[in-house]
Amino acid sequence: MKVGVLLKQVPASDTIIKINPDKTGIVTAGIKWETNPYDELALEAALQLKDAGKATGVVVLTVGAADADARVRDALSRGATEAIRVDEASVVGSDSLGTARALAAAAKAAGVELILAGKQAIDTDSAAVPAMVAELLGWPQVSVVTGLTVDGGKITAERNAGGGFIEVVSTSVPAVITCDKGLNTPRFANMKGIMAAKKIPIEVKSAADLGLSAGQVGAAGALVEESGLELPPPRPSSKIIQGATPEAKVKELVRLLRDEAKVI
Repeated sequence: MKVGVLLKQVPASDTIIKINPDKTGIVTAGIKWETNPYDELALEAALQLKDAGKATGVVVLTVGAADADARVRDALSRGATEAIRVDEASVVGSDSLGTARALAAAAKAAGVELILAGKQAIDTDSAAVPAMVAELLGWPQVSVVTGLTVDGGKITAERNAGGGFIEVVSTSVPAVITCDKGLNTPRFANMKGIMAAKKIPIEVKSAADLGLSAGQVGAAGALVEESGLELPPPRPSSKIIQGATPEAKVKELVRLLRDEAKVI
């Protein structure tokens, strides 16, 4: 069984985000990039299946420009065996559906039977693409998984149901699984893996290579348009409560909550 991993390059959590002038996206110049943290959980789960002899290979599937190759190489250095990058130029302007179409087509081309992905990407937080990939492929999906067992073609997944309860879901391959915190701890690449990854080619495909028409991806195929993006308002400055005694400070705090914050 070959396992596919959906991987997305996202702005690092410590980078400074700026909105572009037309408010349709962010300024990418000077951005520090990283692999989406939830996708790292998916990659580790796939690598564990390979280590256990339950997966014959791990294929990284991503949509992006050439600068995403650094993230793909990192996945290969950790133990992934193949990689397909759908060139961003062929799908620029795609919404989640267009991206899902590209990834689903890439998964078909790679011949994967199980797809693992992060539960969401930390840049858009839409959590839409993996579900759309599952629908396009006609595969079952289990989302927000914190425990995973694969035995032959059978899959047992655990999900946090709240209140300390665990929901257990069973399905079979082919399937799409999205991964949440608690599933595992991603490994780091070692020097042997880094050197070996340099010899693995990254297969770059266009939408046309995957049999997709211009009306299925890119701006022409987008059903959702992003506009009016804004940064969150700045946090108000803190205020030090004055008072000669603790009781006086409490009274002042209550007054501020009532008269200024108007929350009581």
